[in-house]
Amino acid sequence: MQDLTKSQKARLAIRTFQTLADALTLRGYYKPSGKSGEKLAESLKQFSPEIYGSMSDPRVMELQGLEYVIDRLPKGIEKCNRIILTGHEDFQNTSFEEVVPLKRRRLSYVVSEKEICFVITKGLSEIYDILTHITFLNIEAQKIQQQICDKEGGTCSEWHDLGKAARGELVLEGAVLDQAIWNLSIILGRTYQETRSSYENMNRAHRGQRYNNGLFSIIYEMGERIISEHKSIDEQLTIYFTPSLQEMIGHHKYATAWAQAVKEHLHQRGLHERPLHIVSANMHSVKNILYGAGTLKERGESVPASLYDMIPALKGKDAEVGSFAQNYGFSFLSDRSGSSIDVMVIDVAEIKSDFFHPDLSIDPAYIQKERPVIVVMDYAFGTQAFEVMDELLCPCHFEENTITFRIESISIMGKAGILPGIKGDIMLATAHVMEGTPHNYIVVNDLRVEDFEEKADVYVGPMVTVLGTSLQNRDVLERFYSSSWKAVGLEMEGGHYQRAINAAVIQGHISTLVRVRYAYYASDNPLRGGQTLAAGSLGSEGIVPTYLITKVLVQKILNPPVERRCEV
Repeated sequence: MQDLTKSQKARLAIRTFQTLADALTLRGYYKPSGKSGEKLAESLKQFSPEIYGSMSDPRVMELQGLEYVIDRLPKGIEKCNRIILTGHEDFQNTSFEEVVPLKRRRLSYVVSEKEICFVITKGLSEIYDILTHITFLNIEAQKIQQQICDKEGGTCSEWHDLGKAARGELVLEGAVLDQAIWNLSIILGRTYQETRSSYENMNRAHRGQRYNNGLFSIIYEMGERIISEHKSIDEQLTIYFTPSLQEMIGHHKYATAWAQAVKEHLHQRGLHERPLHIVSANMHSVKNILYGAGTLKERGESVPASLYDMIPALKGKDAEVGSFAQNYGFSFLSDRSGSSIDVMVIDVAEIKSDFFHPDLSIDPAYIQKERPVIVVMDYAFGTQAFEVMDELLCPCHFEENTITFRIESISIMGKAGILPGIKGDIMLATAHVMEGTPHNYIVVNDLRVEDFEEKADVYVGPMVTVLGTSLQNRDVLERFYSSSWKAVGLEMEGGHYQRAINAAVIQGHISTLVRVRYAYYASDNPLRGGQTLAAGSLGSEGIVPTYLITKVLVQKILNPPVERRCEV
């Protein structure tokens, strides 16, 4: 039998994890300590995601990975032994507390002290994301149990001291804090400085304990949960998938309601016959570029000569920019469908030409002639991108009339992991390669390297659409980068967007001449140590690439389209 390469083994492990996750969802439940859960953990260890660092090393706790996971799961998840994933529950009139993680738009409710319910609104990607994080936490909890328990089932003195710190029995200052961190570092198998860094990071990001319970409490509750599980079968962690979740998968329930609300708004404003330009992006850059200079002028403040210098001048003025924008064609649609995708609708024809920043090269005559409308939708999550774009591009019915919207362009601006470059660089997609499937989509991208003014390094090539941010393996990524694929980056939504766009073209919902634009800025490089997503966000370094891409997209929309070229 031929030996498999490291990348082939990793790809097999990723497929195994996905297959198991799909099967368990249909089965309705599983226990991480049971055979199915152990298989899930085994596959996760085998492909050893970069974002989870030393997870596969039984001697040490993975702290950066823990910080990443805790930021994306609800407060108290570490002590729960009953986790429910459901497709729809109306908890509005109950005593259950709604909890939202710091860095993931995710709807969940605390049902009891040891039970949390996730309402899945984003499809399979959200399920994979949650199961991956729960599997990681269980692996790390098992390490804690092995470290603190002796053969007779007792626990070490450091564990008792940690309990005092977690319960608030100690004043964590000065020498007491140093001693507590030192004791914790022994349990974790980490150095004092590594442990202190994680302690301070969590305190800084979660001041006031709004989003989590702090490092001491998290580690202690993880350990106590696994100890209880070993003592009693009734305390074993169990994950449940409700029938409503099983029925919802693939049926676009939330996406349909979301798209209908957007179309109704466009119809009510009389914009349904105007040229529409869809932009998937954040909720600030397009608004700031189009309305930032006008806001400063109206407030009697000077407008910085550089567009990129203007952005820091707008910090803390989001309400003022929003208020100004509403007078000039702007409206904001807060999502009420459960999809967690807000929308901005901008009638550019209502913006006075002298309000635009001088760095913005646009054609006022073209704007007044074409009267374009920009629909900015917040980021989707993984497979959700197909559902929302598929529904948005479909015709709709109003008062017995069928309306097909006039879509002129679709622009996708996102953050992605880069393979050949560094954080802050830009990637332009020529294709999307779907990880784990044979599906690949060629992109006729309307963006070129010369559009970006040499203000950033720009890489052009295929993008790998991965199953999840947590499902990234170095060997697999190296293979995509160094082989004939010549991939330049990885992300989660592009392939799903392109699948919906292709379907809309085939069905005749949009023209074959629709301009498609894909540009990503690098938030991380999973092939470089210290540059994975677990190492933290770009911060202020992200201003130039984010606004450079936004500027290029806006200029493409607000100028006469140039003749198409075949080369990319």
